[in-house]
Amino acid sequence: MRENAAAPAAPAAGETPAPSAFPLGLRLAGAAVHLYTASGSVLALLIVLAAFDGEAVTALWLGLATLVIDGTDGMLARRFRVKETIPWFDGARLDDIVDYLTYVFAPIVLLWTTDRLPDGPLGWAVAALPLLASSYQFCRVDAKTSDHFFLGFPSYWNIVAFYVIVLDIGSTAVGVTLLALSVLVFVPVRYVYPSRTRFLQGLTLALTAVWLGTYALLLVQQPDPHPLVIAASLGYLGYYWGLSFYLTARGAHRRRRESAKAGEPGR
Repeated sequence: MRENAAAPAAPAAGETPAPSAFPLGLRLAGAAVHLYTASGSVLALLIVLAAFDGEAVTALWLGLATLVIDGTDGMLARRFRVKETIPWFDGARLDDIVDYLTYVFAPIVLLWTTDRLPDGPLGWAVAALPLLASSYQFCRVDAKTSDHFFLGFPSYWNIVAFYVIVLDIGSTAVGVTLLALSVLVFVPVRYVYPSRTRFLQGLTLALTAVWLGTYALLLVQQPDPHPLVIAASLGYLGYYWGLSFYLTARGAHRRRRESAKAGEPGR
């Protein structure tokens, strides 16, 4: 009679199990999460096509879908342990590719096709600034800090394009805004990562959900959005920037204290 094959040895303490050690369903779920992330690249194409067809509101609806995907795929990736079940696939690189398309490239195309940029060579230069600044940022290894902040303005050009269109902002103001935010990409302010920054995380997530609701409502109300909805939407931006600057200042103060303490002579 043939002997039974020996069972695979359990991984040693602290050792990551081989992908084959995980149930097939979990591995398929991980692959589905990566596909979910990758679908953002298709939405980026649809945003560009809508922009060239003069369908700015449609492009912004598609942009809302990309925000939802980007806000949930990381949580799903951690839930289904994709780093362990599919270790040979770089989900972080995929996320960066999709984010560049949806947060940077497609929004700048939308601003261009809706004539929101200055005329002539100045418009070309203004359009190039976010593309170049974000190219740099997306290649920085410290663009996302170990304690879950974005370092430098986190390339939210899709949000910029949203407000430019729904609030009907002129080309001069848009040019100044793109220039200022492109510079802020290089300034080491620590911006809140809504789904991962621990400080006031529950409040931040709740307010982010409300903000997403105002995003949709402002699109429904186009071309005459209600002032209260505008105020609620902009209020979230004030909260986000205020919290980011507060935590940046608090962290800098703490580091100075620790540095001074480390420099004190021993007693």
